[in-house]
Amino acid sequence: MKTAVMTDTNSGITLTEGSSNGIYVLPMPVVIDGKDYMEELTLTNDDIYKALNENKDIVSSQPSPGALTEMWEKIFADGYDELVYIPMSSGLSGSCNTAKALAMDYDGKVVVIDNHRISITLLDSVYDAKFMAENGKNAEEIRAALEKSAYDNDIYITLHSLKRITKTGRITSAGAAIATVLNLKPILKIQGGKLDAYAKARGMAAAEQKMFEAVHKDLSGKYAGIAKEHLSIGAAGTMESPETARQWVEKVKNEFPGYKVTYRPLACSIASHIGTNTQGVAVGITERPLVCE
Repeated sequence: MKTAVMTDTNSGITLTEGSSNGIYVLPMPVVIDGKDYMEELTLTNDDIYKALNENKDIVSSQPSPGALTEMWEKIFADGYDELVYIPMSSGLSGSCNTAKALAMDYDGKVVVIDNHRISITLLDSVYDAKFMAENGKNAEEIRAALEKSAYDNDIYITLHSLKRITKTGRITSAGAAIATVLNLKPILKIQGGKLDAYAKARGMAAAEQKMFEAVHKDLSGKYAGIAKEHLSIGAAGTMESPETARQWVEKVKNEFPGYKVTYRPLACSIASHIGTNTQGVAVGITERPLVCE
């Protein structure tokens, strides 16, 4: 069996990167002030950050059924016998369940995997799927492995500003005003496809330290005994400046020497809730062996 691997841009994998690595990537639709865009095709990260800073209404949407099935048909036309599609977590979008319904018409040749991940941790799952496919695993075997490890990952994010999270109703304006005066930075956690409050700190430096402490705790507890080559450390964010992003990646690398550290911007579906200049760090188990740094 020749098995293809497909995901969407919520994984942080670009269309070019996917093409270079034999991975099919579906652009996700985004609606800004009522106008439709497609990530990468008609909307860049800079465009998203500009819209966020201008406090525009941003809504991430599901791919259309036609867009999904069109890519599936292209994959089969390319000579594949079956495919695994790994979209963003069903806990954050209905796109996974929509895809599962559509897949029922493909006689088992399309396997939709609910990996309960997004962003940098979803990226790891996609590359794990590619690794398994290249090593003889079929679609059902890949699904079983990825769904078994779906919760073996954690993302921590510190918000630079409370403006966006106030707009989406997760915090009141009065609460945001008090937090701003006190320079309190909320730290959020994404695990199992759910975005929840984790902690708060006074100032970004203290917030960064709390995130690092959380990952160290995970490494010594939840992931104790896992070899470094099967543990991935992710650096993520919505940094507007490439230099700021580079500095954040270097901080993460210095904090976790000997681990493979990968950086990607956070997906629009997360950015639309948390705003610009956020910083994130993630940890998770991988099926494929990583080249440690």
